[in-house]
Amino acid sequence: MKKKNNRAGKITMSGNTPRPGQKGPATIVLTQPKRFGIDIADYMSAIRSFENVDYSRRYKLYDLFSDILMDTHLSSVIEKRKKAVLSSAIEFQRNGKPDNRVNEQIRSPWFRRLIADILDAKIWGFSLMQFYRQGEWINYDLIPRKHVDPIRRIIMRHQTDITGTSWDEYPDLLFVGSPDDFGLLAKAAIWVIYKRNDVADWAQFAEIFGAPIREYTYPTDDDEARQRALADAESTGSMSVFVHAQETVMELREAANKTGSSDLYDKLCERCNSEISKLFLGNTLTTESSENGTQALGTVHKKVEDKGTESDRQDILDVLNYNMTDIFAAMGINTDGGEFCYPGKKEIEPSQKMAILTQLKTNFNLPVSDDYLYEEFGVEKPDNYDELKKQQEEKALEIDAAKAKAIETPEDDPDPEDKTKVEKKPGKDVQKEKVNAVKNAYNWLKRFFGKAPGKDGAALEW
Repeated sequence: MKKKNNRAGKITMSGNTPRPGQKGPATIVLTQPKRFGIDIADYMSAIRSFENVDYSRRYKLYDLFSDILMDTHLSSVIEKRKKAVLSSAIEFQRNGKPDNRVNEQIRSPWFRRLIADILDAKIWGFSLMQFYRQGEWINYDLIPRKHVDPIRRIIMRHQTDITGTSWDEYPDLLFVGSPDDFGLLAKAAIWVIYKRNDVADWAQFAEIFGAPIREYTYPTDDDEARQRALADAESTGSMSVFVHAQETVMELREAANKTGSSDLYDKLCERCNSEISKLFLGNTLTTESSENGTQALGTVHKKVEDKGTESDRQDILDVLNYNMTDIFAAMGINTDGGEFCYPGKKEIEPSQKMAILTQLKTNFNLPVSDDYLYEEFGVEKPDNYDELKKQQEEKALEIDAAKAKAIETPEDDPDPEDKTKVEKKPGKDVQKEKVNAVKNAYNWLKRFFGKAPGKDGAALEW
């Protein structure tokens, strides 16, 4: 069902100062996110504000999301998951054939950005986009999530507002996701916070126990010597330093097991990264090495990751084929009777593909096009291909003819024309060998048993 266009124009965004070329006040007044210095208490407060039944305030949680995305491991696994889908080309087909008019639009940069924002709906919880025409191309704006309340379907001017304008008054809005979904970042946030605190303590531990400590002593009650010692300490680096009088006793009590303490920080950091990897990729071996990891186990983990990619790809097609039908119609793009799909074939490793082609040729004798092999394996086709191909065919014919001649006339036959001799002589030799073998067996048995006694010398009377 199409929405009513009750308001002309589109949603505009700016800060407190109008942007160049801006006409009239902006629909949304942006505020910079709060970053750094976030702890578990801030995380719990943001979750409670999000879950407020009457007036959900989400800006705290989304500011926290913006902060934790500074983590390198979290951002890398998110990019890995998104690139697995973005690397697959999407095509619009009608009656099984590509529609060039629609495909021209989806090959433009805005469409790739759209796919990324649709994937972000799982990561952030939702995405709200407004589409419009920009010349002959389609374009859209992503509405800041801090200014949207998906449950009440309103757009707020300031992120701290509790009331706003219904988004049904704006045309061509596309909502992707679930209104009450936290997003995957809410589950990853706690691991990023723990890791930050752990790494901060680890760095402090390395700073204290990883560098030598300088010690300066000065004569007791000699203030000038004390000042010279302090001056020397300040001018010779930033390492830890102790300045004390000669009569003062100082003991440095270091950690009992510095190596074990360092390993503890390292293991906690590794565990946090592992939990983040499992959250977004479903595995750990495709992002980090493991002492117990094997190639077989890594292959299993890769298959699990591929299943997640297939699910993301299907979610993209569902949005394009169902949720965006009205948007495309409003933008003048006819998608009736067609569908978006992934036309690419299943990716196979070159070594596996080579083995499959070899078996098809050897076992089933299936011909394979040379042009297909050149294109599939990225081998440059020679300019004199036809000439080389003809030479190979002539050489193959010569080899086949030589083999056929060798079968008809064996090399060890002294008289090739005497066919009777060739056929009969081997038969006589074989028969003679069989007779000799029987005689030899009879003689051996005769010697083994000896000669049996006659009637008079027999032991038994029969």
